[in-house]
Amino acid sequence: MQAIAARCDLVLVVGSSSSSNSRRLVEVAHAAGAAHAFLIDDADGVDAGWLAGVHTVGLSAGASTPETLVDEVLSSLADHGYADVVLATVTIEDVRFELPRELRA
Repeated sequence: MQAIAARCDLVLVVGSSSSSNSRRLVEVAHAAGAAHAFLIDDADGVDAGWLAGVHTVGLSAGASTPETLVDEVLSSLADHGYADVVLATVTIEDVRFELPRELRA
């Protein structure tokens, strides 16, 4: 989040307000220099008023947010004139958890 937030006029985080991870992403976006950052549940949460005068929108999502919700927000942003998407891969998570020996069959 820090890598993209400072370059964005607006950052949207897709996730539940009950998700501490999602709420933390909004906090990090603010701390990293995003002028505005908001947590939204889905595409219906995009407020057209937030987009006034905005050139660059950053989009992130909480860890458990379904990718379909992110895709719907991308589509909504495209409908508002933000169709150019640049994917920024900051971290590739490759942690794997194995079942305890007692549960492996």
